[in-house]
Amino acid sequence: MILEHALLSVTPARVEEFESAFGQAEAIISSMPGFLRLRLSRGLERPNVYLLLVEWEELEDHTEGFRQSCRYQEWKDLLHHFYDPFPLVEHYAPVREV
Repeated sequence: MILEHALLSVTPARVEEFESAFGQAEAIISSMPGFLRLRLSRGLERPNVYLLLVEWEELEDHTEGFRQSCRYQEWKDLLHHFYDPFPLVEHYAPVREV
């Protein structure tokens, strides 16, 4: 299992619009091979910053399967214009779990 981590800084005046668009985007990402689950959390101290955590079976499910698919363009069209600055996306492999 691989955990994708991204902090999404959304333009403050557009958070409601972002959340609505993300609801549509969920159907895209959840349909991809290797997708396991997703969690989107909103910051309490900075309510325009969201933490996106996506679990994938393998790294390539995200980096190749999703990002190189035609569906990724739909994802980008729905979401990428909300970010300022554009998020850094990183991947993590589990070490310990309790």
